[in-house]
Amino acid sequence: MRVAAGLILASALSVALTGAAWSQTPAAKPAGAAQAAPAAAAPAAAPAPAAAAPAPAGFVNPPPPKQAPQPARAACNTPGALGVARTVEIDTTGGPGFGFEHFKELDFLRDHEVVLTFDDGPWPKNTPAVLKALADECTTGIFFSIGKHATYEPEILKQVYAAGHAVGSHTWSHANLNNKKLNEAQRKEEIEKGLSAVKWALGGISPAPFFRFPALQHPPEMVTYLGNRNMAIFSCDIDSFDFKASKPEKVIETVMKKLDTKGKGIILMHDFQKHTAEALPELLKRLKAGGYKVVAMRAKFPASTLPEYDQELLKDIKLPTVSQRPVNSVVTTVSE
Repeated sequence: MRVAAGLILASALSVALTGAAWSQTPAAKPAGAAQAAPAAAAPAAAPAPAAAAPAPAGFVNPPPPKQAPQPARAACNTPGALGVARTVEIDTTGGPGFGFEHFKELDFLRDHEVVLTFDDGPWPKNTPAVLKALADECTTGIFFSIGKHATYEPEILKQVYAAGHAVGSHTWSHANLNNKKLNEAQRKEEIEKGLSAVKWALGGISPAPFFRFPALQHPPEMVTYLGNRNMAIFSCDIDSFDFKASKPEKVIETVMKKLDTKGKGIILMHDFQKHTAEALPELLKRLKAGGYKVVAMRAKFPASTLPEYDQELLKDIKLPTVSQRPVNSVVTTVSE
């Protein structure tokens, strides 16, 4: 793995102690809770170049929106649960990169510390199962949502946010942004429309400025663009390859084998995958037994969406008209 040199000039981490991917996903909306099988993985990722470049002429990055704080994680009432060892706050100015698969500047994890990350949701059955497993162990993760999936299942994504997990973005349609058939405008649209979709699904609440490229494919110009947008880029240290697993036990075996070799790291999983949802309860127990501790990552400021993409999104999602809605969803008695 090669170093992404010069990503930022100074550390982007302020650490606050607390008490305590490659799948190709379907573009079609799920029918109820039906499970769709992902296609084969994309080729190995290319190293990412530096992101700290001057913003192009005429580019105006909106300031972070002012919004209410995210709900805190529920108090843990489970003795001996995995829990959360500490929380780190991320200043995403300049687009810092995380995960030694591509970025080696910010080595902030201590020995036997892990960050749990989940891509490609929200998805019926599987994402709720992942949320339950995390809640049962009083722990947390980062969810990188595909924009289309967020518009399909906004209530599930709201559950992710309400449970106190960080919500990031993972493009609009999970397009490989290294695809030469995509021009720069189309790549930007994938990033920005995906971010707008996640915000829409959360009821207008801006997600964290955390982004992960589909298939970990990092086009140099898009790394620079995300740096100008003050979006942190997430690679990984440990890829679970859960999309290749034939059974839950294989997911656990892959993660623990790599983790016991490296001693720490950002773990890449997919809440879209059935085997991941099935494996997670036992995997969390194995992490606890192995002396591993979970670190929560939260953003200093929320992401800012671009108005033109917010508007474009509304053309692609079918919002119910008043005539299609039941009366009690339009008119509510609040006092008599």
